[in-house]
Amino acid sequence: MEEIKKEARQNYIPIVREETAKKLCEFCRDKKAKRILEIGTAIGYSGSLLLKSCDGHLTTIEKDETRANKAIENFRRLNLLGRVTLYVDDALKVLKELESQGQTYDFIFLDGAKGQYKNYYPILKNLLEKDGVLFCDNMNLLGLVKSEGKIPHKHRSMVEHLRQFIETLKEDKNMSTTFYDIDDGFSVSVKLN
Repeated sequence: MEEIKKEARQNYIPIVREETAKKLCEFCRDKKAKRILEIGTAIGYSGSLLLKSCDGHLTTIEKDETRANKAIENFRRLNLLGRVTLYVDDALKVLKELESQGQTYDFIFLDGAKGQYKNYYPILKNLLEKDGVLFCDNMNLLGLVKSEGKIPHKHRSMVEHLRQFIETLKEDKNMSTTFYDIDDGFSVSVKLN
């Protein structure tokens, strides 16, 4: 795992931060997750953490083929590949396919394109089982989501979409959501019914 983390840093590949990773594993372990869905595989670091914290199967989605191939290699090195289904495609497209197949998951880790969280959410809710956990990373987006000041142009639409997503989570009576200001911020939602 340390080698994967080092490789990610050397190649500027974003991976889940240290304290967030601990909480992610803790929630997955407490849930005793059997069917995990991850949006944003990157090189397999967070997926490996999830699999090491439970006995479940991971379905993971990565758009970048080079990263996906590296993830497969890393899952294989850690003897986890037999517990992984990896889709190399656009997340929204794959999520719609999984939904149409009637797939469900008891743990979902959302760490893909931040500006797409609000678009993924209605499908993720359908994919999430009752009492299932939705763990969303980077909810503060470098502190910009809570910022009162002017948002740099390159982050503006992402920040606006994340703010809308946060409001949706707060207002959704079918989900019990807690927000954490650890690392880059994350939320944990439990589906009530």
